[in-house]
Amino acid sequence: MSKPKENTWSNYALRIIVNTASHPLEYAKVLIQIGHEPIAPKSSTTLFGKPALKLPNVFQYVKYIKTTDGFYGCYRGLTPKLCGNLVSAVASQKILEKMEMDNHEPLDDEAEMNEELKRQHVINNIKRDLISRTTAIIVSHPFHVISIRMMAQFVGQETKYNGLFTSIVEVYRENGIGGFFSGLIPRVLGDALSIVLAHVLSYLVNTYVFDEKDLHMYTTATMSFIASAITYPFQVVSNCMAVTGSGLKAGMPPNMPIYSSWIDCWQHLSAEHQLKRGSSLLVRYYSGPQIIIGGRAVPVASTPLKMK
Repeated sequence: MSKPKENTWSNYALRIIVNTASHPLEYAKVLIQIGHEPIAPKSSTTLFGKPALKLPNVFQYVKYIKTTDGFYGCYRGLTPKLCGNLVSAVASQKILEKMEMDNHEPLDDEAEMNEELKRQHVINNIKRDLISRTTAIIVSHPFHVISIRMMAQFVGQETKYNGLFTSIVEVYRENGIGGFFSGLIPRVLGDALSIVLAHVLSYLVNTYVFDEKDLHMYTTATMSFIASAITYPFQVVSNCMAVTGSGLKAGMPPNMPIYSSWIDCWQHLSAEHQLKRGSSLLVRYYSGPQIIIGGRAVPVASTPLKMK
């Protein structure tokens, strides 16, 4: 009887290890998402030979963070992030157990279903994932806000959000109870849309394109990736909303406008073509105004960096 619990806790431990190892990359990605570009772009060319300005990739960004704050500085915001992930995982698991829907039906049974039962199966899976993941996001979001703000301190080299408990006090002081849920709506909407897209696309492809059961697992993973890419802008907006109004330099002009709502943030980033920033971490180009001098791209001096 204890084996499922042992497996569950081993999964939690594995998540902690993976999240810790990948945190420096995630840290750099968050800074890119909130619009911080401390390293000037270099003159380069695209794959088609067109002059362009190339921004540092995520590994060069992590190196810059380490040079500035040292090795341990690369793990700023890790503690609340791990706390949030653990709370999220436990909440999700408990909800699934309560719903008695923590496992998909076996593929053999699914293959024997008629079209009506298959559609109902997809709908049930969507409901299950929407309820469990939305609950997990809501209960863990305060930790997410604290983690994002800790990382955003890199921009102004502040120390307002350091320890977990002092950060809780600071969030409340700056924004009240609502501050713990800054950026929650776009995060929930993005996740919900991603879930629906992934399930619907998987159903359509598995039903009308691939008949082989062995390919279904690959289809699910591929459709989940596509859905995440489509809904990526919600992640950018959510993280920006977690920072704006936080009292940090990263969340104030000229680094970032003080947004009145997540819709205001979306509209501004959309107008600036910045909703996808951070989506490409290996090959990144400056996308603001530039001129070509002697076959080399040069940014317009007084224009803030815009990146892809």
